[in-house]
Amino acid sequence: MATHESVELAQFGLTDREIQHALGKVKVRDVDYADLYFESDVSESVSMEEGIVKRAVKSVSQGVGVRATSGEKTGFAYSDELTSRDLEIAADTARYIANSPQGNHPVPVTHRPTLTHDLYPIKTTELNVATSERVDLLNLIDAEARRYDPRIKNVMASFNVEYKRIIVATTDGLMVSDVQPLSRLNVTCIAEENGNRQVGTFGGGGRIGFSYYREQDRYRQYAREAARQAILNLSATDAPAGVMPVVLAGGWPGILLHEAIGHGLEADFNRKKTSAFSSLIGKRVASDVCTIVDDGTLPFRRGSLNMDDEGTPTKRTVLIENGILRGYITDRLNAKLMGIPLTGNGRRESFQSIPLPRMTNTFMLAGQSAPDDIVKSVKKGLYAVSFGGGQVDITNGKFVFSTSEAYLIEDGEITRPVKGATLIGNGPEILTRVSMVGHDLKLDEGIGTCGKDGQSVPVGVGLPTIKVDEITVGGTQG
Repeated sequence: MATHESVELAQFGLTDREIQHALGKVKVRDVDYADLYFESDVSESVSMEEGIVKRAVKSVSQGVGVRATSGEKTGFAYSDELTSRDLEIAADTARYIANSPQGNHPVPVTHRPTLTHDLYPIKTTELNVATSERVDLLNLIDAEARRYDPRIKNVMASFNVEYKRIIVATTDGLMVSDVQPLSRLNVTCIAEENGNRQVGTFGGGGRIGFSYYREQDRYRQYAREAARQAILNLSATDAPAGVMPVVLAGGWPGILLHEAIGHGLEADFNRKKTSAFSSLIGKRVASDVCTIVDDGTLPFRRGSLNMDDEGTPTKRTVLIENGILRGYITDRLNAKLMGIPLTGNGRRESFQSIPLPRMTNTFMLAGQSAPDDIVKSVKKGLYAVSFGGGQVDITNGKFVFSTSEAYLIEDGEITRPVKGATLIGNGPEILTRVSMVGHDLKLDEGIGTCGKDGQSVPVGVGLPTIKVDEITVGGTQG
């Protein structure tokens, strides 16, 4: 009886024997480890602006990435042709880059473990809907957003879907495969009044089918939320500047946690001693109300995976526990070189990229405080609901983030909306200033994309309502 991986290999036009031969070419005396990453990816996108379909694209890509590691050195080559000869050339090239001699050594007999997760049992048919249906959905979104308020002058909406098949074969004898669906719906509204133009953006997604967006009128909620934010910002006043308490709302504001802290906990930065968190395992790096995890096992979430791009099952990794740094996010190479646990976070953008330690879904666990009590504890400060762009320096943890929705807190009450607020600080320092954590943990709607070394991968973030006693807020009012 043919195994699932054998069937998948046949779809790539290859056989077990050809895989074993290619691995034998790359696995030689000086190569510690090698793997083959096969990928077939079909993606489609439709976008609308001003009630007109501006773009409808379908793309198909297929190929293999071959990696060889020798100590800290990595040799990598890829091919978008999947003949036996092209596979051999890529294997020889990866081995040569790793400075190893002629290959063709035997590798272990392949074993095919059953994946421990089935986090997104979505069938192709649930994603493969007619373009006309997607356009109809975007038209409904356009109408709903304009109906919200006549000051909405333009609506941009897009629907993106991806269906990816991967196989990972290694010189450890592992062969494992996964099918990874992904979809995302985005809405942007532009509001205008007396020459004042403001933008509102909302969306959602995950490893889910098309029907998800129609269930419970989610697409209407997305449209109205984007419109609401744009209209709200028309009445927003300039944000104050200075050092003040900041309350972060639950959900998407977890992007600050992802950028300012999460990247600094990726193993490659810590192995190279370029992270602000290097050599701090077991040390206090946050207040005792902070527990932060990376969890790739949440069903249907955008950042979740049955296995990472090295064939390792994903898991829930405690990074910071009650303020104490417990671990890093690892891939195979860095886990081995550092002698620390493998967490299943080896991720790559495509077969053309090498795997790196990357986050999946990263969030702070719920605490004990009521969100209302957190707000009431602030006499004068900022309540940040949503963020736009941001930057972080991994080496020192310094970050700058722009809010897209924020309010003043005055005498324990959320009052006027403000615009132009930026949060400026240092990730490790900010964690030590978290004094209250709400019991209302919320994950984002499923829109996160993380960039690193030129590679982008889908991720999730999350946060309960939290109070940071002091952050520098950049604004326009002194």
